[in-house]
Amino acid sequence: MISDPWFYLVAIPAVLITGMSKGGFGGVALIAVPLMALVISPVQAAGIMLPILLIMDAQSVWEHRGNYDKRNLMILLPGAMIGILIGGLTAQYINDDLIRLIVGTIAIVFTIHFFLKGQFAKAVSNPSAPLGVLLGASSGFTSFLAHAGAPTFQLYTLPQKMDRRLYQGTAVIFFAAMNFVKLIPYFLLGMLAVTNLMTSLVLIPLAVVGVKVGVWANHKVSNDFFYRIIYSAIFLVGLMLFWQVLGPK
Repeated sequence: MISDPWFYLVAIPAVLITGMSKGGFGGVALIAVPLMALVISPVQAAGIMLPILLIMDAQSVWEHRGNYDKRNLMILLPGAMIGILIGGLTAQYINDDLIRLIVGTIAIVFTIHFFLKGQFAKAVSNPSAPLGVLLGASSGFTSFLAHAGAPTFQLYTLPQKMDRRLYQGTAVIFFAAMNFVKLIPYFLLGMLAVTNLMTSLVLIPLAVVGVKVGVWANHKVSNDFFYRIIYSAIFLVGLMLFWQVLGPK
């Protein structure tokens, strides 16, 4: 188990926010790996987060059972599997600094997308099946690297203006399926080592607390205020990752 106090200084809020994302503030789970990557390898951060995400996915899938869009899943999931496969096959050629740059870019672009009121998604005027496979593959690849597959998933699904619960159920099943499949390459690449699993076990109760706080806060706190605070933090973390790699040594 990781014993570095600096790790827990960033891991505790990262896991709590991830839980809150599952509890009603979708999308902000993106902050977890970038935040942890400030103090540990982003590969190790992704490995630690996967078991935590799977625990939350199990609860979310049960709550949204039977409520999903089959067509979207049939288009997006095959692409996502391709993206995960590409991630698994190329992982050994990507060093930690390159992953930090990729994760930092995702964090910054996703934040800009939020503050532009989803203009990137609105630009996708024709969410066709081939585009869905391509965006699904992109989602699978970024999800493999940093559990950051939400942006491209949203680029494809938001323009369709689905019913809110149908959208949420589709998203829950999509990401749960990806996280389950990621167990295979993560295990083969050693990302589920005992140290990572023990650290995950320690952090899981915080995720459960985060979900409960998210459910409560969803009815008490302004969504706009919460998202502005978290996405501002995500943007700052993205900049810090760039500085960590490109700044003076």
